[in-house]
Amino acid sequence: MGRFVNPDNNAFKTVIGANIYVDKTEIINYTNRVIETIDGYICNSRPRRFGKSMTADMLTAYYSKGCDSREIFENLAIGESGDFEEYLNKYDVLHLDIQWCMTASGGAQNVLSYINENVIKELEQEYPDVPFGSDSSIANALSLIHAHTGNRFVIIMDEWDVLIRDEAHNASIQESYINLLRSLFKGSEPSRYIALAYLTGILPIKKLKTQSALNNFDEFTMLSGGPLSKYIGFTDEEVKRLCMQYDIDYPKVKQWYDGYVLGEYQVYNPKAVVSVMTRRDFVSYWSQTGSYDVIVPLINMDFDGLKTAVIEMISGTQVKVDVTSFQNDTVSFANRDDVITYLIHLGYLGYDKTFQTAFVPNEEIRQELVKATKRKNWDEFVDFQNESQTLLEAVLDMDEESVAVGIEKIHNEYTSAIEYNNENSLSSVLTIALLSSMQYYFKPVRELPTGRGFADFVYIPKPEYRADYPALVVELKWNKSAKTAMEQIKNRKYTQSLEQYTGDIMLVGINYDKKSKEHSCVIEELAK
Repeated sequence: MGRFVNPDNNAFKTVIGANIYVDKTEIINYTNRVIETIDGYICNSRPRRFGKSMTADMLTAYYSKGCDSREIFENLAIGESGDFEEYLNKYDVLHLDIQWCMTASGGAQNVLSYINENVIKELEQEYPDVPFGSDSSIANALSLIHAHTGNRFVIIMDEWDVLIRDEAHNASIQESYINLLRSLFKGSEPSRYIALAYLTGILPIKKLKTQSALNNFDEFTMLSGGPLSKYIGFTDEEVKRLCMQYDIDYPKVKQWYDGYVLGEYQVYNPKAVVSVMTRRDFVSYWSQTGSYDVIVPLINMDFDGLKTAVIEMISGTQVKVDVTSFQNDTVSFANRDDVITYLIHLGYLGYDKTFQTAFVPNEEIRQELVKATKRKNWDEFVDFQNESQTLLEAVLDMDEESVAVGIEKIHNEYTSAIEYNNENSLSSVLTIALLSSMQYYFKPVRELPTGRGFADFVYIPKPEYRADYPALVVELKWNKSAKTAMEQIKNRKYTQSLEQYTGDIMLVGINYDKKSKEHSCVIEELAK
């Protein structure tokens, strides 16, 4: 039993001993299914706070010969599996936390030699009869062990991509590190001594030109979780059970911390969910474990359409994104889509694979993005927020002319990339224009079923603001009239969906005239 070779199970014991533990051991069913096959090379990438290290510790505790983990796992989900005992503590395990090794070694320039020296030392202690030679690499040592004993290894690398992210401009370290990965995992000889390889980090494996540096790995990411989707974060059902157990408002938890889409699963940030269960405060827990420094330099990059796309997403709309060109590093940004794709991997954005769109997943992340722009003085966004606040005040003051002028101004200055050609494009501009409303209102409900049809937008104020802010029912028209929009709200009884709402309600009709290229607006208060 060593620090790196055949570790004990204490790290995972700490995990399951926490006040809240959600059982994710069924992922072992998948790793047991692919172990000792060509499919047993897994790179599972996810944002910080999504349980990467916990999964690495769990796999180590399950496979490592350095401990007896039967009592830990037999009462968890994996304990019900038919092959539970077949693989339990049967493998030599090499577990490396690259972030920890970088700190322990004194920096990135020392980490590779530190890993090699310490792992070789432990392998020599574990296998004293194997002739390693005086100058051996880890890959060569594993090959020799297999040749002499027939043993195969489970290799687990946590924070595998930290050198790719933190040393992005150090070509020498990156090249040496990628060569280490190739020597460990690539080729026919590694397939002899590796039973299972599991890499976890934030980024997918770095691309070199058009090929992955390790293209024998199956990759599971925030773009496509595949069969591992329900093990990346908490699922809806898991959060519902926690809300019942801790008597927490489930819809509010969903609004604040849900929103990541992986296959058929809505995925929550585990750290945030655990925090709100134990602290009972609906706030952003994101900034407590990370820095804003990464965000603003990215969204300030000089790529066409990038800043407009960020404003659109913060406002609640989705934007099209091509995720295929991103090189899986932090320096090779070529266009707007590369930046957006990186933000998806970081967890600041969600991704809908079906529609190939990016979006801000929940209230926690929306607040973090807004805070980041304020702290780092993103002037364009600050100016836009001021314009949006002025527009919202005009709506609440029933200043119809100022609302029409305000929407036109925001369209021309901030969202001109959105081509006006139908009511949907007008909807996108209105959502962006009323961004400031999200401080006081929940995310607007689009196409809300009402009376005899669907209201274009319904804005419901948050409970703490209902005394001062009315609900808004908004209908949009294209090349007709604002009066027609208002008549439709009344004739189709759009306010019926708010019968249980006790606060004030305001009706807003907006039209864009294609010929004059002008907006018009009609606003009324609903009589009680």
